[in-house]
Amino acid sequence: MIVRHRAESATGSAHFAFTDRWGGVSAAPFGELNLGGAVGDDPAAVGANRERAARELGLDPATVVWMNQVHGRDVAVVDGPWGADAEIPAVDGVVTTRRGLPLAVLTADCTPVLLADPVAGVVGAAHAGRPGLLAGVVPAVIRVMTELGARPSRMTAYTGPAVCGRCYEVPEEMRAEITAVIPDTWAETSWGTPAVDITGGVHSQLALFGVGERHRSPVCTRESGDHFSYRRDRTTGRLAGYVWLD
Repeated sequence: MIVRHRAESATGSAHFAFTDRWGGVSAAPFGELNLGGAVGDDPAAVGANRERAARELGLDPATVVWMNQVHGRDVAVVDGPWGADAEIPAVDGVVTTRRGLPLAVLTADCTPVLLADPVAGVVGAAHAGRPGLLAGVVPAVIRVMTELGARPSRMTAYTGPAVCGRCYEVPEEMRAEITAVIPDTWAETSWGTPAVDITGGVHSQLALFGVGERHRSPVCTRESGDHFSYRRDRTTGRLAGYVWLD
């Protein structure tokens, strides 16, 4: 099932969507709707899955803008798809002002961040894992969107399924390093060991930059058998978040 959301304005609508692992053609351990092309799955299956997901959302699969995600903070501004033979740049954020152009982010525990100011006609997507969160990929996307006319106070943000703080165990030294920069990432696992809450950190940054409307998925990927989780399974597929403007 694809979970969808919508933000309305007088000048148009912004659409947000998050996939789960069902409804595709990939075999185990990537079963079924794996949308990641660099995890070892059959490329033909990935292509079929991307087409299925896009068609279900009413999108042309050829127009979806994917990223070569590297856990950094670089952001690309795009006005069209990369093209079949183009080299996809190494970025963890993408922004567009082009209506009808869908942006996509892949995850399997990291936090997918979708942002839109439908009044200004600007949308963005970010891949926020632990390194990207610390590097500032979410603020970087907000800044680029603002440079293109968006206002944080008018933005709507959705974060999708991701590993929760109760499940993201890390060494105490790592937790201390992260929480020294972003205090709202502090967490403890359900079994009492140090942890970090990446989505909590994302929402802290969204609030700090004045993003007006913020929504957080209740799904923990490590706990949910309906979602891919790298921390749970290691070899597994990838979920996708999509954002676009009417």
